Amino acid sequence: MAGAALHLAYTFEDYVRFERDATSKHEFVSGLILAMAGGTIEHGALCAAVLGMLREQLRGRRCRAYDSNARVRIAESGNAYYPDASVVCGSLELDADQLSMLNPSVLVEVLSPSTAAYDTTDKLADYSRIAGLSHVVHVHHDVRRVDVYTRQGEAFTVATFGAGEVAQLSLVDVGLSVDELYFDPLAPR
Repeated sequence: MAGAALHLAYTFEDYVRFERDATSKHEFVSGLILAMAGGTIEHGALCAAVLGMLREQLRGRRCRAYDSNARVRIAESGNAYYPDASVVCGSLELDADQLSMLNPSVLVEVLSPSTAAYDTTDKLADYSRIAGLSHVVHVHHDVRRVDVYTRQGEAFTVATFGAGEVAQLSLVDVGLSVDELYFDPLAPR
């Protein structure tokens, strides 16, 4: 394409227009529109297990669980992500685009080999900028392990849970059984 200029940074409005017409999901990070990696069958099963537990334990409370189609915008950085699951408690606050939540209480990422390093570093740091965020949960893909980051003032502490344990999301009064998350009823017995 002779004469075509390389577009180095997009605005959030550019991203919203692009995403509206896209056939797959993209995240918006530092002015870049990034295609999301496809998930595996196991990734989908872990996401479904997390959502099922969240929904069941939040029943009757002013909290709602969302799947990976709910976009989260970090007001401080301007970035936008599609976490594998999210929870909003109280009332839902939307960004100006009316498609991005601003106030999740819990964000969950099921780690995959292609995204684990990013999810546990840069994305976690960006998530921690959300003032009302209580927990970030990382569900590992390759081992029965759940890391729960819990807000303690301005910082987050991390607790790791393994087989036989219940990952505690104490600030929203939810427990995720590690064994139940990874249970596969289709596995040979």
